[in-house]
Amino acid sequence: MSQPDLNSIHSPEQPPLLEMRGITIAFPGVLALDNVNFDVRRGEVHALVGENGAGKSTLMKILSGVYVRDSGEVIFKGQPVFFTTPRQAQLAGITTIYQELNQVAQLSVTENIFLGSEIERGVLVNWPEMHRQARELLAKLHLDIDPRQPLSRLGVGQQQMVEVAKALHHRADLIIMDEPTSALSLREIEDLFAIIRQLKAQGVSIIYISHHLEETFEVSDRITVLRDGRHITTQPTRALNVDSLIRYMVGRDLSEKFPKEEVPRGREVLRVENLNQGDRLKDIHFSAYAGEVLGIAGLVGAGRTELVRAVFGADPIDSGQFYIDGKPVTIRSPRDAIRYGIGLLTEDRKQQGLVLKMSTRENITMTVLKRLTRGLFTSRRRETALAQQYIDSLAIKASSQNQLVINLSGGTQQKVVLSKWMATEPRVLVFDEPTRGIDVGAKVEIYKLINQLARQGVAILMVSSELPEILGMSDRIMVIREGRIRGFLNRAEATEEKIMEYATGANQVVPEAANVT
Repeated sequence: MSQPDLNSIHSPEQPPLLEMRGITIAFPGVLALDNVNFDVRRGEVHALVGENGAGKSTLMKILSGVYVRDSGEVIFKGQPVFFTTPRQAQLAGITTIYQELNQVAQLSVTENIFLGSEIERGVLVNWPEMHRQARELLAKLHLDIDPRQPLSRLGVGQQQMVEVAKALHHRADLIIMDEPTSALSLREIEDLFAIIRQLKAQGVSIIYISHHLEETFEVSDRITVLRDGRHITTQPTRALNVDSLIRYMVGRDLSEKFPKEEVPRGREVLRVENLNQGDRLKDIHFSAYAGEVLGIAGLVGAGRTELVRAVFGADPIDSGQFYIDGKPVTIRSPRDAIRYGIGLLTEDRKQQGLVLKMSTRENITMTVLKRLTRGLFTSRRRETALAQQYIDSLAIKASSQNQLVINLSGGTQQKVVLSKWMATEPRVLVFDEPTRGIDVGAKVEIYKLINQLARQGVAILMVSSELPEILGMSDRIMVIREGRIRGFLNRAEATEEKIMEYATGANQVVPEAANVT
């Protein structure tokens, strides 16, 4: 049977699989959803988009039984439903694949797939049958792994695909995919899209949430936009383009996706020589300058994150010499790096950049508590004043300084991490995937803050897997492959094709002199 076109539009006369009518929910001080309508047809991919804080996750948590709505109704497969637990939604035929995986890493792949729905033979668990079915499910996803091994041995991308296998096992009528490709390689994304096509052909419906708008256009039939907790529009995908979709999402025209400002390059702030770290980093030499954004590009696993963590002292090195303002320094720990004016916005802000159960104020000021302490006690007045300074200057959307950062949107959380490092008055600031999981409007705000830091003379290192971002915001681009620097490109000459030539080995190493072009 031939597969349907991903962008085909199903007949509007067909009764919808899901209808959500007039959904409203309020949290203390916040009207999260205001009379929202949303529907999904059988066998379609319906994309749900909007800025962070628009209400997408809240709407899906109501659908999946995590939150209880204040008003409105949900009709699923023609019947009114009122889920108060995720288990109820799952039994009804709704499965959610979360961006932050809800798995037990110590259990086997099979156990994670069948968790809560084990196959029994008498009073015993039928392990052979479960392993057999797990292999079949994994084979559909082109995963050649032993389902008996612990989930912890798999990479994040493979763990994500195990979640897809779990959804297939439950034979869901509706699958909610929340940022499903955030940790996947290009090959894994292609495999996921092939699975989505298969599911559509079988009549399964999918709600697809992603900040990667290009993916949304590739995979969806219809798109619904939420903004500030309200339904803005629902249209066939083919009736929209990226620019019109962004206007619906942010309520304004983002004519410049990458508002790069030209800043005169200043003196050398950081120099790295002969940096080596096992098989991960080999003979690394580079410099970073005041007011410059040095983009660091390369394929997944090339050594980009390993490099910036080594510069920050987060991981030990075998050899290497660091210079700050031309003077040799020793960096063996993050404490050393901070003392010399280096800050790192980590790739995983929730696990490594924030203390989620602490307040916005505490997260902003944690790097400079010594400066705010007199004797044995921290000055609450000075701490509050400093936190408010960055809340105001970075337009951090928090109900108060006491709001826990776990309850902030992704873009706002990133601003809190940035505030934490700006408070240290850094000389060098490293951004590792600065806009991952952040909507288009918040991305532009982060880019403008990068411009502001450059104007202040901060040397910026920016790791990004998004080539348009690297090209749009970098003054100079350093390309890494297999732990080695393969080339430097200045802004005028850089293209996606040239970056990929160095990243894949199709081009030879650029001479060392290019380091200072």
